[in-house]
Amino acid sequence: MNIEGADFLEFVKTRQSDRAFDPNRPVEKEKLDRIIEAVRYAPSACNAQPYHLIVVDDPELKNKVADATSTRVLGLNHFTKQAPIHILMVEEKVNLSSGVGGWIKQKDYAQLDLGIAAAHMVLAAHAEGLGSCILGWFDEKKMRQLLNIPQSKRVWLDIVIGYSTQPLRPKKRKPIDQILTRNGYLNKK
Repeated sequence: MNIEGADFLEFVKTRQSDRAFDPNRPVEKEKLDRIIEAVRYAPSACNAQPYHLIVVDDPELKNKVADATSTRVLGLNHFTKQAPIHILMVEEKVNLSSGVGGWIKQKDYAQLDLGIAAAHMVLAAHAEGLGSCILGWFDEKKMRQLLNIPQSKRVWLDIVIGYSTQPLRPKKRKPIDQILTRNGYLNKK
């Protein structure tokens, strides 16, 4: 497979965080399997793959999980009941190499790896013609109770996936000169 740089850039530009889904259109198992496989192939520090994925597609349980993502006070995440799939990302222990390296370098490689895996997930969903949204706002204690997740585990993300009903929105991004310098942090003139 050969994807030219311009084609990939256009693909990335059309991926967005969707907050409206067709609740009556389920995600096909084959598509979901390919998305999960893309996550499995995501790179991670020392190949630790420090995560466990929980696919929630049972309608009753999915609605309870969606309730744990929303809040009336702040008006957040009320769209999540529309999505037919929730995939929770639970942090697992890193392997010895990644753990020692993280300790020496004072970096949390597990969290970095979770972010990389999440990016693979949403791009894979987009490649399957599906919309997605990465959620970090939810009641973690309630998620643990609903999904039998041990207290010792952190639930970092809930990624909702489904057929989007939202039109493509224009992207607002910082200008390149606000996020990039070459050969050093500060430009020397």
